[in-house]
Amino acid sequence: MKLHRPHQPITIGTQTIGQGLPCFIVGEVAQSHDGSLGQAHAFIDAIASAGACAVKFQTHVAAAESTVQEPWRVPGSGQDASRYAYWKRMEFSEPQWVELKCHAQERGLVFLSSPFSLEAVDLLERVGMPAWKVGSGEISNRVLCRRLASSGLAVFLSTGMSPWHEVDEAVAYFRARNIPLVVLQCSSVYPCPPEKIGLNVLAQLRDRYGCLVGLSDHSGTIYSGLAAAAVGIEVLEVHVTLSREMFGPDVQASITTAELRQLVDGVRVIEAIRSHPVDKDQMAKELKPLRDIFMKSIVAKTELPAGTILQEEHLILKKPGTGIPASRLGEVVGKRLVRCLRSDERVLEADLQ
Repeated sequence: MKLHRPHQPITIGTQTIGQGLPCFIVGEVAQSHDGSLGQAHAFIDAIASAGACAVKFQTHVAAAESTVQEPWRVPGSGQDASRYAYWKRMEFSEPQWVELKCHAQERGLVFLSSPFSLEAVDLLERVGMPAWKVGSGEISNRVLCRRLASSGLAVFLSTGMSPWHEVDEAVAYFRARNIPLVVLQCSSVYPCPPEKIGLNVLAQLRDRYGCLVGLSDHSGTIYSGLAAAAVGIEVLEVHVTLSREMFGPDVQASITTAELRQLVDGVRVIEAIRSHPVDKDQMAKELKPLRDIFMKSIVAKTELPAGTILQEEHLILKKPGTGIPASRLGEVVGKRLVRCLRSDERVLEADLQ
């Protein structure tokens, strides 16, 4: 199934996402704040200082999305009697979400948060979202997707647990409602090993849907993001932790904020490389001063009298490359010297007959 559409840029808050534009890099906090508002603010500062474009949280309303029977993905601490209790502790109030959004904007970040229920969408809509992120577990949740589409806002669609037909259906659903879309390759493995990253899927997504694409990375390293940037993406989302010594289910799949700085810098360097193709001939011309230093010329191996018929044993290749280039040695052999050459003296065109 092919759902082609022109690659249209998308404006998210103060940022524009599109092919040929700087990659939109999102620092994903997820649950790493562990329910602490202060920690959440610390993440905003650290992600901003690392040079990312956006900070993303997750908005959980326990009573609307979970039951007390929900199993743990990663065993928690004794602080929470159940996964439901954990989600309850992760909740922030509406004024607190507003506070976090204002802080992010003050630091120049786009503020995003993934909703996991209709109640979460309502809350975030009041807070003010510039776009929506559909998590991998919600891609087939038509009730939630219908609510998100009704806002008209752009959607980042994660595909971490879905076969192609499910992604096809979700893309077609949002496209039919004229929702700007970025489709993210993602493998819902925490942490995700290299062999499951799926860089090949990025080109498949672009070809299949004619859309902007990105990587939602759970590898816990900077390498996958750098590789994806080299292939070409518009969006990169990475989980972030303040320290690997922190406690929580997302820490193993996260990079530190110091590593986020390295990742951002690396992506920007890769973008500069990709946007400046090199003309080898032009580059050689520009590097002529270096060629003269590093390349080699044909020189006399020993003192050679005028009239010598040059043989290869009479000659040696030495720097600098300002004489007859080494590549023409075969042309020089057999020529007659018209003047005497000292040892290590360059052979010049005028010396040959």
